[in-house]
Parts: sequence; C-alpha cells; structure tokens
Amino acid sequence: MQTDVGITRPHAIFRPCSTTVQTVQISQQEYDAFRKFLEQACGIVLGENKHYLVTSRLSRLVRDFQITTFSELMQRLQAQPGSKLRENIIDAMTTNETQWFRDVYPFELLTRTILPELAQQRPKQLRIWSAASSSGQEAYSISMTIQEFLMVRPGALPPLIQIIGTDISPSMLREANAASYDKMSLARGLTPERIQRWFIPKGERWEVKPDIRNRVSFRELNLLESYASMGKFEIVFCRNVLIYFSSELKRNILERIAQTLNPGGYLFLGGSESPTSYTDAFEMIRTPHGVVYRVKPGFK
Repeated sequence: MQTDVGITRPHAIFRPCSTTVQTVQISQQEYDAFRKFLEQACGIVLGENKHYLVTSRLSRLVRDFQITTFSELMQRLQAQPGSKLRENIIDAMTTNETQWFRDVYPFELLTRTILPELAQQRPKQLRIWSAASSSGQEAYSISMTIQEFLMVRPGALPPLIQIIGTDISPSMLREANAASYDKMSLARGLTPERIQRWFIPKGERWEVKPDIRNRVSFRELNLLESYASMGKFEIVFCRNVLIYFSSELKRNILERIAQTLNPGGYLFLGGSESPTSYTDAFEMIRTPHGVVYRVKPGFK
C-alpha cells in the first residue's frame, strides 16, 4: 500500500488546523484502527507515523461531538456507521484544492480537439463525468466550455448534453448544487469577462446562470464502489485523485472508468497522473494543448 494520504475526491489534501484546540491523544492501537476505517470508508491511506495529523484534524470534531477519547470515537463509528460523525470525519481529513478551469489545458483540449471531433461524429447525446467534483467548479467549467464552443458553432453538438459531478462528501455536494460562490472563489481561475457572462450577482455572492447550470447535476458516489448506475460517457474527468491511492486501487478505478466510456471515449487525469503503469486500457493522445487518454478499442 502507498504511504501517505489517499482520497476519493479530487484535489483533496491534508490541511492544518486554523484554530488552536486541545489535542486528544491517540494510541498506536487507536491509530491503526482509525487508519483501517479511513481506507475502508473512502480509500484514504495514512502512513505509519501520521498520528499528529489525525489528532490535529479531529480534536475539534471530538470536542464538538462531546467525545473524550479516540477509543470512544471508534466505538461510536462502529455503532453508528451511517452517522453524521462519519461524514464529518471524512470532511475533516480532506479539504478541496480546486478552482475554475484548473490547469487550463483540459478545457483548451476540449474546445480545439475533442468537441470538434464529436461534432463530426454527431452522437445522439454527449455525457461527461466529473469524478470527485468537490464544490462544482470543474463541472461548471466544463459546461461553460461547451457553451462557449456552441456560441461559435451553434448546433454542432447534440441537443442532449449531460455533465454529472460526483463526490463522496454530502457537504461538498450541497455547495455544488447551490451553484453559489463568493468573490474569493470566483477569483480562482475566472476572468472578469467569464464572471459577467456566466454568473448572476445575488447580494455578496454570484450564482451560475441557468443555461450553464441546467446541464449539470450532482450525486454522491464513492470511487471505491460500483459505477453501474452512472451509465456510459464520452468523456471522464478524474484529475488529481489517483496519486493518493494504492497501486491496486489505481488499477481497479482506472479499469472501471474504462468500462464506463463509450468506444473512443476520453479520460482526463492530473498532470502527474498516468494509467500506463496500472492498466493497458488506455492509449496516450498527445496534442498541442496537452495530454489526454483514450480507451482502447475492444477493451472490456
């Protein structure tokens, strides 16, 4: 297993506590039990000596739930596996490092290569999956890219376009569904022109306009679980997630993603991620705008 952190939603990293809270001590036995819980729950893989990170992240949560020891924490998790406590623990151990049009090149590649290719193929529908979609910026950025493409080439894409964002965190999904962002969030990756074009000011927040929002939906999904309910896609975004998983989980997730793609479908990964060491399901496609992976013909 890989040491360090593994996650099931994009752009998640350990974060320091912002406020000093009395630290609750954790024994080696409790730490090992907590490591096992996280890996089974959502694929997070902790290293051997991350005790401080666990205690610093969870001390405030333990206090808020009026739990006095980590032993009691584990007992409550075992007794109430579907509780609010479980959700809060996963949220406490991960945070979202995401922004609009992150890394730029995937959206350039969509505009200049993949969407023109699909326009020529004339599929009956276009379905895109934003896996581990966090608070929705990636999914809405995809929708904006499609709308800008259609402004130049009206009618070039099928009338039925679906973008599905998934995440393990109910709190992140609530934010994504609200489609309402503050100015600080908008400043991370959006030009003033795009803010004016695709958002409506509502008090001190900005809401995504209906023509961008209506083709996007969100649902809860753990990447360790079945994708059968997702259906088939032309494009999957699963960026900056796999680097945190064990090799075995990387292979499993990549091959199951390949099965969700229609023939010739594309997979976007993070800049430091590649499927080649884990599966032969994909071929690398190099373009002037960046790298994308295409599912190989006949892959089952």
